[in-house]
Amino acid sequence: MTVESRSPASRVLAPGRVHYGWAMAGVTLLVLVMSAGFRSTAGVLIVPLEHEFGWSAATVSSAVSINLIMFGLGAPFAAALHERFGVRRVTVTALVVVAAASAATTLISAPWELRALWGFVIGTATGAVSIPLAAIVSNRWFVRRRGLVTGIMTSANATGQLIFLPVLATIVTAAGWRWASATVAVVALLVVVPLAALIMRDHPADLGLPPYGGEHVEGRRPPVAGPVRTALGGLREGTRSGTFWLLTASFFVCGASTNGLVGTHLIPAAHDHGVSEVTAASYLAAIGVFDIVGTTFSGWLTDRYDPRLLLFWYYGLRGLSLLALHSVLGSPSLGLLAFIVFYGLDWVATVPPTVALTADAFGRERVGVLFGWIFAAHQFGAAFAAYGAGAIRTDAGSYHWAFLISGAMCMGASFAVTRIRTRTPRPATV
Repeated sequence: MTVESRSPASRVLAPGRVHYGWAMAGVTLLVLVMSAGFRSTAGVLIVPLEHEFGWSAATVSSAVSINLIMFGLGAPFAAALHERFGVRRVTVTALVVVAAASAATTLISAPWELRALWGFVIGTATGAVSIPLAAIVSNRWFVRRRGLVTGIMTSANATGQLIFLPVLATIVTAAGWRWASATVAVVALLVVVPLAALIMRDHPADLGLPPYGGEHVEGRRPPVAGPVRTALGGLREGTRSGTFWLLTASFFVCGASTNGLVGTHLIPAAHDHGVSEVTAASYLAAIGVFDIVGTTFSGWLTDRYDPRLLLFWYYGLRGLSLLALHSVLGSPSLGLLAFIVFYGLDWVATVPPTVALTADAFGRERVGVLFGWIFAAHQFGAAFAAYGAGAIRTDAGSYHWAFLISGAMCMGASFAVTRIRTRTPRPATV
């Protein structure tokens, strides 16, 4: 018996009772929830920073845009770091950096400081504990229920909003935006870091276990190159594949229409329609509630149906909802309720089928790095929309054209994903 298998965490969840993969899925879910919550703080900072410093929406959005770029660009390199140094070590280090940078944000007084801390540092650190981590854990620890587990873990983005946004908006209103940043630092350092350090393990083989649903212990493949070479090698491999380019393009649109547009600008857009920040934050929280259901169900569907068909419907229906958003925003009507429910169910439902198609095309062992690059495109799309929508609001005084452009992009992505080719048929995994 190894030292790892005698650890307190492994005794609590012995293999004979509950497979340790579920403990890994649970703590990964918590890390992703908190990471999404930390990043969503930007949405409640835009208006307070405009008021205190006189910065324009475009100025603040530029920091958010940098955050999203670094968040995405760091993902493939973070996946390579996870392979080289281990999931637990990289995750804990990233969370400590998030805590330190969030605390330092309370001292800013110039736009460049916001861009450096919230843009570069927090963007890079949260990129190490983002959706590619869910892809690594689900493909490494699960054979059965892999799509469902991916769906549950990626719904963490919505859960983080659900937990954090109303609380942070209330803190901003009652005590100021600096207290909101300080709250992020305290929660990261005192809650998430200890749990990740205690429970996370790098591979089922470390505990002498097969993946959940597997029949034998899978040997660990030692990394053959450094993290940078591994990440760039994955990019080289991907660029030779038409499937990679289609997944990359569609995920660019996914990021532009979710994190970049709605995740960043729904609160100020609702504020433009006379809605308070706390009420607008509750809109995003409600979207988060429905996304938990939608993304989890999407994972279940991905185990059973062609992921390409699912993506066709997800992008098409999302595009229709965005085309209608300006007309319903700000009025407590049936139309707004329909948007919240409809858009919430579709928020990141695209992730499980996209992960599944990546694994089909490039193999389970390569899914972390390859999906990392695809996810980087997601965040470039988010950065494009975060800055672009802020610039449109600054110039036109409204987000109307931003919603229309994003909706049209989703309609295009809906048809593009039907051109994706898979190597082998996808049997149902029950």
